[in-house]
Amino acid sequence: MIETERLLLRRPERADHDAIHAMRSDADVVRFIGGKPLTREEAWHRLTRSAGNWALLGYGMFVVVEKASGLFMGEIGLMQAHRDLGPDFDPYPEAGWVLARAAQGKGYATEAGHAAHAWFDRQFGAQRSVCIIDPDNGASLGVAAKLGYSPFGSTVYHEKTLTKLERLAG
Repeated sequence: MIETERLLLRRPERADHDAIHAMRSDADVVRFIGGKPLTREEAWHRLTRSAGNWALLGYGMFVVVEKASGLFMGEIGLMQAHRDLGPDFDPYPEAGWVLARAAQGKGYATEAGHAAHAWFDRQFGAQRSVCIIDPDNGASLGVAAKLGYSPFGSTVYHEKTLTKLERLAG
């Protein structure tokens, strides 16, 4: 578990399914990450993919919990998604973050993102990581910049043109 000033980051658990589904079925939350609210089944697949990353790689998406309330705030971390986006993207750890609507605009993504990256660097050594972001998602691009990511190209993923970003080691 990782503790920040306001948050706890921990591995996902089976009991997180309802909270993940609630967050990922909110049309406002997913408008820039696929644009389609997830069914309970699809939310389960997200949870098990995250658990699979942890089991196979020793890292993955953390569940973010607000310390003061104990409430689920979202997911953040680094993972392997194997999106078939090419050799400049796929072999590298991919950062991702998604926060429930109630957690947005509070700086939680940046706070949790710094903690997740620092943990990853301690565990696996500083290395290049990547992410993809919808170019219309200004809030997420701002978080990426604060975490040290800069654009290095674009790609089409699920029929949407996205910005590819990288964070260099060191």
